[in-house]
Amino acid sequence: MYQPPHHREDDLGTQHELIRSHPLGLLITAGNGGPIANLVPFHLKTGLSSKGTLQAHIARANGQWREIQAGAPVLVVFQGAESYITPSWYATKQETGKVVPTWNYVVVQVRGNARVIEDHAWLREQIGMLTGENESGRLEPWTVGDAPPDFIAAQLKGIIGIEIDIETIDGKWKVSQNRPAADRQGVAHGLDGIDRDSAAEMAELVRRYDKQKQD
Repeated sequence: MYQPPHHREDDLGTQHELIRSHPLGLLITAGNGGPIANLVPFHLKTGLSSKGTLQAHIARANGQWREIQAGAPVLVVFQGAESYITPSWYATKQETGKVVPTWNYVVVQVRGNARVIEDHAWLREQIGMLTGENESGRLEPWTVGDAPPDFIAAQLKGIIGIEIDIETIDGKWKVSQNRPAADRQGVAHGLDGIDRDSAAEMAELVRRYDKQKQD
């Protein structure tokens, strides 16, 4: 991934926070048959390896697990907030006119040692943790135990577990750090006017990293 120094985010806690808040990752393998990519929800578990461990499951009918079992390299991409940035928000536009549009975004890329897991106890725990994380904000969270045991047992037969010990993790936070302070403030203000969750999240990030530069 192309990473200018001012866009690098190397803090592991910040990288983990993005994975937990945007757990739907793009699982990419490069096997003999060429690249394969599938969107998969991941659970991030700490304590099993120094940089964390990603756990997921995919359909047994999805042949990507066979590529992993055969040793294909694995890359997982987690995309966070993103937004188009118009030059009209820059103070520099009024001063010189020498501005162009861009796109702000935050992303984490993970590489690691991947393995296939068919153990039903592991799979049951993984779907329980993944479900619990995503149901936690509901007034009446659904749990795996709400479904009949024989139904769950049948469902488990149709999936395969994937576990990845993170070896390398790269974060890129492109949030207007390369712009002058007045431009960064203009971007945050402009994003405030967009009725979209990702825009609001990006506005908060622009302000946070703007404050870091000023501090």
